[in-house]
Amino acid sequence: MRALTWQGNESLSVETVPDPRIQHPTDAVVRVTSTAVCGSDLHLYSTLGMFLDRGDVLGHEAMGYVEAVGSEVTRVRPGDRVVVPFVIACGACYQCTRGLPTQCETTQVREHHKGASLFGYTKLYGQVPGGQAQYLRVPHAQYGLVVVPDDGSPDERYLYLSDVLPTAWQGVEYAQVPPDGTVVVLGLGPVGQMCARVAAHRGAGRVIGVDLVTERLAMARRHGVETLDLNDHDDLAASIRDLTDGRGPDSVIDAVGMEAHGSPVGKVVHTLTSFLPDGAARAMMDRAGIDRLAALHSAIEIVGRGGTVSLSGVYGGSADPMPMMALFDKQVTVRMGQANVQHWVPQIQPLVERDDDPLGVLDLRTHRASLEDGPALYETFQKKQDGCIKVVLDPTPVA
Repeated sequence: MRALTWQGNESLSVETVPDPRIQHPTDAVVRVTSTAVCGSDLHLYSTLGMFLDRGDVLGHEAMGYVEAVGSEVTRVRPGDRVVVPFVIACGACYQCTRGLPTQCETTQVREHHKGASLFGYTKLYGQVPGGQAQYLRVPHAQYGLVVVPDDGSPDERYLYLSDVLPTAWQGVEYAQVPPDGTVVVLGLGPVGQMCARVAAHRGAGRVIGVDLVTERLAMARRHGVETLDLNDHDDLAASIRDLTDGRGPDSVIDAVGMEAHGSPVGKVVHTLTSFLPDGAARAMMDRAGIDRLAALHSAIEIVGRGGTVSLSGVYGGSADPMPMMALFDKQVTVRMGQANVQHWVPQIQPLVERDDDPLGVLDLRTHRASLEDGPALYETFQKKQDGCIKVVLDPTPVA
């Protein structure tokens, strides 16, 4: 089969690799019809190469049709149209039954002291081949696969159940936005767009989105979000206080993470690691790695006293400085974590199945192309060129 593979720092290629097969009775094999590029995939593209091997298959947002199932998989069958959550979890352990499949005790990567295994996401999370490929082996398919209607709808109606929508839903849940309260969303990439829409759907009185990319700001405004262009505000916190009676918002969602603009020290550390041998680079990230924390520090400064900061953006540093005095003085609650996809899907799926598309899932993808074009589109996405907000790839040729 053809698959998009990592070959080095900012170097990807589509290669012919062995087809996946059933290895355990709990496996399924899915023929992938759509697979998306996530903002966190860019961390692998340019930052976390020390945790990858040449030839690793990337991608963790996929859907398609079940081709084969193991003997213990009875909930799905060949021919079912399914979405593949990015989290690999058993559904039966202590953590899964608590609604925390991201901490699944069956698939935890104990070697690296990490939570549940993830598709296409480095040695830290199990080095499981990802979904940017024509076929995908899905471990623990009995729990993991989400069956969706084979109703002729475009894949984008359901594809984002794999990651973007549950990540946004959890981000809003963790933000604890009071009824008719105000929430600020920092970063209007795919997750930030959906955070803003989910917050409005769930009853926020006011949603303010912040970004510096014209196309992202325009997309958010199409969905009723107030927007602030970061280029026009030297003191973002002051500007937002001016909009919120001097208090700041009830909640702030950081949907940017470690790729925030600015933070030159973090940028230098990330750049240096890409030139080190893998062992030395891993040690630096494990013991001294810091993130570019501009978005997180902005969130803490912006949020009102007694408010909540919710982190949906990915952070990977182990020595990040935190403004503890500000957090303590303002009595801020901070919640974060990988999205517990399987836990949230039952609440979200009925919304994406509605004909009126209340979350606007059909207005997120800006670029769709063949899998063979994937390497070029990673670069386009990273550089925010050509109005690129969300990329979806076709792994199989269109007839």
